[in-house]
Amino acid sequence: MNRKRIEKQRRDDDRGQWANKMEYFLVVAGNVVGLGNVWRFPYLCFKNGGGAFLVPYGLLVVLFGIPMFLMVTSIGQYTQEGFITCWTKLCPLAQGIGIGQLIITFWASIYIIIEAWALFYLVFSFRSQLPWATCNNTWNTADCLDLQIFNSSNMTVKQTNGTPAAVEFWERRLLSMSGGIEELGSVRWELTLCLLVAWIFCYFSIWKGVRSSGKVVYFTATFPYVMLLVLLIRGLTLPGASEGIYYYLYPDINRLADLEVWIEAGIQICFSYSLTAGTLVVLSSYNDHNNNCYKDCFWLCLLNSGTSFVAGFVVFSVLGFMAHKQGVPVNTVTKSGPGLAFIAYPQATALMPLSHFWTVCFFLMLILLAVDSFFVMVESCITTVSDLFPKLLRAPVKHEIFVLISCLTMCVLQLILVTEAGIYIFQLIEFYGSTRVCMTVVAISECLAIGWIFGADRFYNLIEDMTGQRPSIYFKLCWKFIIPLLSLIPFIMSLVNYKHLKFNDYLYPDWAYSLGWVMTLSSVLMIPLWAAGRVCLTPGTFRERLSVLCRPAEDPAWKRTDIAEERTTAGLMTSASTV
Repeated sequence: MNRKRIEKQRRDDDRGQWANKMEYFLVVAGNVVGLGNVWRFPYLCFKNGGGAFLVPYGLLVVLFGIPMFLMVTSIGQYTQEGFITCWTKLCPLAQGIGIGQLIITFWASIYIIIEAWALFYLVFSFRSQLPWATCNNTWNTADCLDLQIFNSSNMTVKQTNGTPAAVEFWERRLLSMSGGIEELGSVRWELTLCLLVAWIFCYFSIWKGVRSSGKVVYFTATFPYVMLLVLLIRGLTLPGASEGIYYYLYPDINRLADLEVWIEAGIQICFSYSLTAGTLVVLSSYNDHNNNCYKDCFWLCLLNSGTSFVAGFVVFSVLGFMAHKQGVPVNTVTKSGPGLAFIAYPQATALMPLSHFWTVCFFLMLILLAVDSFFVMVESCITTVSDLFPKLLRAPVKHEIFVLISCLTMCVLQLILVTEAGIYIFQLIEFYGSTRVCMTVVAISECLAIGWIFGADRFYNLIEDMTGQRPSIYFKLCWKFIIPLLSLIPFIMSLVNYKHLKFNDYLYPDWAYSLGWVMTLSSVLMIPLWAAGRVCLTPGTFRERLSVLCRPAEDPAWKRTDIAEERTTAGLMTSASTV
């Protein structure tokens, strides 16, 4: 009986680990390589000086991206905890950072609707005629522009006075857009089914923790690269592709003098590398204590930035082809975000021979890029909450039930995104829920906690103990000085240059902007409020309180695991000798 009880207790306390290094590498790659690489980086490159944008981007990868990546993955690997409880092993005063990240991740969960949109498009891609290429549909208006007019001599006149079929499919068929956020409208049942399918896939990807998610990524993390390669080869062989690539890479050196270009490069790195979301902490917490996270960070950062750069060729070769067919400059068809993925690119693939095949390839790639990033995000939240209540939520059956309840709850809450006002709500949450302010405050707080309170030298010792390599002093300079300074600049600029959100010339009501700032402050203020609360509740003088809250625990998870294993072994031996 004692032996069974010990084994059960050990299973309940077991967080699990990656089965091998490849699983970790693929999961992290799937997390950091996402939609931002395909629909945001190429547009930013074009918008901010083409090839000249690669200068601030490359420099900030070295000064900001790689050092932050090493810091957050080392935190997870050392503590073997989620992004809230990890701070109790380093600096309990900074635990509010993890709570703020949990709130940011909650707002960022809206990105699953992109997966639902892509599923919707994928289903329609199997019709005999692509519905966004013609105006013969029930949702089209009298002003609809059929795709065939792109070859007509008076195309420009018609385009000025009409609406392309792809835009009408997006706005009138998929979204069924209302007049504004005030007009919520009805729930779209087709989108609801797509959203449900997305959540079902998410659940079965993470319901067993790393034991299930580590297996799923063998397909979801590699197949997008196959699709990206196929689309790249096809794009480069299209007429007009060279003109599109020229627009993508042509260097405008004058743009380097614009501070906003540098800020956008830094924010893109922070966003695409998932540096402040907390997911990297959780993923690396499943590593072996002696994994070489120092070497991993260089390869994974190179993979992320390299994918972004190659994706630019995929996107702009196709946009160049589209501009060539229309007889217009490339900059008139260049879009970012949903406009690129659901209007410009489908419109371009509809012009190609074997249009159905290329459309299916594109949306399969889009879905799998979204799937990886999203289920890792949810898994990180599940792990973090489970680490807060390990005895309650880590037990095998209880864990699956907790994951199921979490996914069902989120799915129900997100039904508001599949209403006729869903796109307005999506844009509002995206703009305010995980804005520049949130990311920069988290980055500054993490660097202050590790570089100054915990101590950069002590952190160096931890990395050396885990990897056998001592990082360059350059990383210490980045954590203590360079990254906080670089993060402070966009924080100030975001507040000084703040402008109300507009969507297609639609201005939100005042209450919506107030709600947006509540979303922003819900994560940002959690960091100082938690620290103040802990100081007030900790007994002793003010100096004693700070000494306790700034002192790391002396028993990190990997040491406790060794102790637990020794005790378990001793208990089993005692039981055996008793028998």
